[in-house]
Amino acid sequence: MANHKATEKDTRQAKKRNLRNRYQGKTTRNAMRKVVASTTAEEAAKDLPGVIAMIDKLAKNNVIHKNKASNLKSKLAKRVNAMKNPAVEVAAAPKKAAKKAAPKKAAKKKS
Repeated sequence: MANHKATEKDTRQAKKRNLRNRYQGKTTRNAMRKVVASTTAEEAAKDLPGVIAMIDKLAKNNVIHKNKASNLKSKLAKRVNAMKNPAVEVAAAPKKAAKKAAPKKAAKKKS
């Protein structure tokens, strides 16, 4: 529990910011899904600038890192361009290989 008025106010503000950031992030993710799920290239191309603006706003407000924003925009643009030109294939996200446990070394016994 906060002991000072300023700390209580800071806690209230942090809650508000957290809710706003979560809402904006979720809205952006849903808009990205809509672009990816578009059936026509024209529809996806029409929605893309709005989604890019949403991603830029998240990066500007430090909700996501600027490099992550750049990666997201790049992936979306590649998908939309692939819809326009079906000859170009978009590579699926690579699956991470399971790490193998290193073999344990036998403990040396002192004699």
